[in-house]
Amino acid sequence: MRHFIIPPYLLAHVADSAGDRFPRAAQAARHALRDDEPVRLARAARPRYPDFGGSVPPTALAREPRGPQRTVYDARNAEELPGFRVRAEGEPEVVEDAAANEAYDGLGQTYAMFAEAFGRASIDDREMPLHATVHYGEEYDNAFWDGERMVFGDGDGEIFTRFTASISVIGHELGHGVIQTTANLEYQGQPGALNESLSDVFGALVEQHSRGQDAAAASWLVGAELFTDAVEGVALRSMKEPGTAYDDDLLGKDPQPGHMDDFVQTTEDYGGVHINSGIPNRAFVLAATAIGGSAWEAPGRIWYETLTGASLTPTTDFATFATATLATATRLFGAESPESAAVADAWAAVGVPVSE
Repeated sequence: MRHFIIPPYLLAHVADSAGDRFPRAAQAARHALRDDEPVRLARAARPRYPDFGGSVPPTALAREPRGPQRTVYDARNAEELPGFRVRAEGEPEVVEDAAANEAYDGLGQTYAMFAEAFGRASIDDREMPLHATVHYGEEYDNAFWDGERMVFGDGDGEIFTRFTASISVIGHELGHGVIQTTANLEYQGQPGALNESLSDVFGALVEQHSRGQDAAAASWLVGAELFTDAVEGVALRSMKEPGTAYDDDLLGKDPQPGHMDDFVQTTEDYGGVHINSGIPNRAFVLAATAIGGSAWEAPGRIWYETLTGASLTPTTDFATFATATLATATRLFGAESPESAAVADAWAAVGVPVSE
């Protein structure tokens, strides 16, 4: 099962609108859509981790994180995985291959955030080796997590640059692996939007942790490094201000809402998983900025422990998740704590009801 960073509606817009100015980009978008469609249609297949069944991996198998075990491969512009091994744990940088080095560093930064902030031993909390393949396909306009590895395209060079350039994208895609091995949220409707939102949260936390940024200083942008100068936009998504990431003839207008009043009812994009994720995204940013300090500390811990606790099911919706985060905040910090108040206020601000 693959989780793609570029949603299908955005690729479709590029394919339809970029042809006159950027024919290479339009062709690359069409290829990405065609290449990804069989995977999208098969998404209802059984999960990669059937033993977990939507529950937390057995804690007896968890251990103190001992450090990442990374391997980076080069597909050499083919679409066969894993490709040719170019760098493994502890080996020096690959000369003149920025993508391989960025992938290696991004895997390590993601491992470090989960280990240092949450005590998690890799994606599955069992020291799962971290694999990545770079230079996938010819001008491939996407990056994805397939349950075993990260895969990065180089972009078309006209609209999208190489996908390894964004640490938030790497953290986001590996975050899907954490979700898959814990609550295993289904990829449809509100559970799917939560899946995307939690991955955005993890991507933002990896970026902030690697840069030593607090919640106030952070950009809260996902994929800020992916657009070329031809695009009128700052990122794929803005967690702080959903709907403002781009407004461009080539990409269209960022469709994300930031409040339940504007929730998008659609059959596309698996019920709007990349669209309606703006609502819980904004709730997290509001909670994190109200609490202050490093977002991977109190707010990140609340969201992470909610995900990895026993209260969620694969069909958890926004309201159920919101209620669970408040229960986690109360357990960790107390019912009358500033942290619990910030969580309750954040969900109220985006129109998601919380049961106390």
